Amino acid sequence: MNRWALRARRPTGDARALQIVHDEDRLRPYLEDAAHFPGGRAAGLVAAGSEAEIAAALTSASHVLPVGAQSSLTGGGTPMGEVVITTSRLSRIGPVSGGVVRVEAGVTLTALDDALARVGGYYPPAPTFMGAFIGGTIATNAAGAATFKYGTTRDWVEALTIVLPGGDVLDVERGKTRAHPDGYFELELSKGVTRVPIPRYGMPRVPKLSAGYFAEAEMDLIDLFIGSEGTLGVVTAATLRIVAERPAFCLLFIPFDDRARALHFVARLREVSRDTVRTRDPRGVDVSAVEHMDERCLALLREEGADRACGVAIPPGAKLALLVTLELPPGTSSDRAFEDIGRVGVAGETSVDSPLGRFLGLLSEAYCASLSDSRCLDQVEIALPGDRARAAQLLALREAVPAAVNSRIGRAQQAVDPRIEKTAADMIVPFERFGELLDCYEREFARRGLDAAIWGHISDGNVHPNVIPRSMADVESGREAILAFGREAIRLGGSPLAEHGVGRNRTKQRLLTELYGQNGIEEMRRVKRAIDPEWKLAPGVLFENS
Repeated sequence: MNRWALRARRPTGDARALQIVHDEDRLRPYLEDAAHFPGGRAAGLVAAGSEAEIAAALTSASHVLPVGAQSSLTGGGTPMGEVVITTSRLSRIGPVSGGVVRVEAGVTLTALDDALARVGGYYPPAPTFMGAFIGGTIATNAAGAATFKYGTTRDWVEALTIVLPGGDVLDVERGKTRAHPDGYFELELSKGVTRVPIPRYGMPRVPKLSAGYFAEAEMDLIDLFIGSEGTLGVVTAATLRIVAERPAFCLLFIPFDDRARALHFVARLREVSRDTVRTRDPRGVDVSAVEHMDERCLALLREEGADRACGVAIPPGAKLALLVTLELPPGTSSDRAFEDIGRVGVAGETSVDSPLGRFLGLLSEAYCASLSDSRCLDQVEIALPGDRARAAQLLALREAVPAAVNSRIGRAQQAVDPRIEKTAADMIVPFERFGELLDCYEREFARRGLDAAIWGHISDGNVHPNVIPRSMADVESGREAILAFGREAIRLGGSPLAEHGVGRNRTKQRLLTELYGQNGIEEMRRVKRAIDPEWKLAPGVLFENS
């Protein structure tokens, strides 16, 4: 068989077990996703336990929406009249062997992390929400805080099993099926051979990207399905690469009173961490993630009392805060880490030759004149390896920011206008252009008189500007601001769509068109028509119905 061709097979399992539920009480929990996209309604619900049940549902229903945990922030997990297929029953985790693990699509990241922890393993490319299903993270090419070191979901997927809209099943292995030099794949299905054209648009070269169908010369077939948001097939199982030995983690919450100094510190951390990975220096600084919270975020934490609840003192003059994940050699104990901190803080040493000691030396350069000054360290909150309770508090503090914004949106919906909705962006630029994009955010929000908070994954150059709307006019102005941000991100060599995907969100669909042009959208539609000629899967997701 040609390297650009793949033969499908029949689904396994018993199609007679298919049950389509129509009970309104059973349907109700599936009528919206985390974006609270309005108007959710479903023609039925299938809790599939096999490929055959999914195939039967696909061939019997006119329109189908596959869902996982419905943690989508784009409306992509909200049904608009389709039969919903939930993969929640597909929850088996296979044994770890040869640096990979086979999992079904309904496995949560938490369940996978727990299973891998028992054998010392680690799956790094997880988004912030650990309740997400593996199938959903593959559908959106999910990424999160650790993308700087580990990349996105795409980089960790070795094989997929996918049920296609016509009921055929593909087993796709990375490296086995690559596009023809003329730009197409051939799929041998039960009803004949279909040729799938590859889009010819250029994709931004950024660390994370969830912006429609992947496209590249002689690309791997597996990459067409990763990030396709459930519009081309239903993922039922995946083979994932893992890190065989889980590192020890140290979390540090670091407030700054000067943005330029904070950005310089992040740039320095990126530089030395890449050197550590390149040289494999066992004493090198190895940062896998840096999270960013701006001044408005810190004010929200104070307003909500989240700082007190999490036991974190935010200095009054702080302009932003960083949450740094520092990786230490596997097995590093809290006692050893505490000893390093003591040597730096008490003895006044700024060159303790260990990963944590070197990190504190860098912090000294950026943060204060001397770490022997205890007042400097007093402003830095640290969760040492093994201190799960303190780590949970620092992570909860970060998560309290979007929760605070969402609660204000909910109150505005109730008190002002029910049409008010979440108005936020998810953009990325090369890190060296990040300061310019941040300036654009702040300038445009100020010009429009919008209340807004900005947080996210600064180590990737990817943060999330969020409007805190007080009226429907703020929502409408915020949408226009987001379009302006998207154009600026593209101009700076980045993408207006980094990790959340596109879904049904009209602003994000407009940004997708800004990125690739109308011709690019039509090229995507040709892919969709080749694999799903009846437009059966996830209609309205990524682009409007054909």
